[in-house]
Amino acid sequence: MNLRFVTRKVHAYLDYPVAVSLMALPFVLGLGVSNPLAKWLSVVTGVAAFVLTVLTNHELGIIKVLPFRFHLAVDRMVGVTFVLAPIVLGFTGLDAAYYWANAAALLAVTFLFNSSERATLSSQPASIGVAKTSVMTQG
Repeated sequence: MNLRFVTRKVHAYLDYPVAVSLMALPFVLGLGVSNPLAKWLSVVTGVAAFVLTVLTNHELGIIKVLPFRFHLAVDRMVGVTFVLAPIVLGFTGLDAAYYWANAAALLAVTFLFNSSERATLSSQPASIGVAKTSVMTQG
C-alpha cells in the first residue's frame, strides 16, 4: 500500500482550512495559558500560511509566484519550529500538545504522505511539459 497519497492538488485543498484553523483554534481552545506566545505564534503562522498559499504555484494559488517545492520547504520548517517552540518557549499542557500535534501532522504530510515531486509534475497536462522543454531548449 502506497502511503504517498497527498498530491499537490490534495495539499492545495488542505492549505486554506489549515491556515484558517491556525488563526482560529488558539482562541477556541484558549491557548496562551502557559505563555501568551502560544496563542500568537499560531495566529501569525496562520496568516503567513494563508499568504504562502495565495502565492504558491499550485491548483488553488492565486498569484502563483512561489514554486510548490518552496512551499513544502516552508511547511517543513514550520513543522520543525512547532516541535521546538514548546521546549524553547516553555509551553506546557494544552499549549505544548497543540504545537506537537500540529508539528506531527505537518511533518507527516510533507515527509511521509506527500507524493514525490516527479509524480506530481507528471500529472500536469502534457502541453505544460512541452512548453517547459521548448523554453529550456531556446534559452
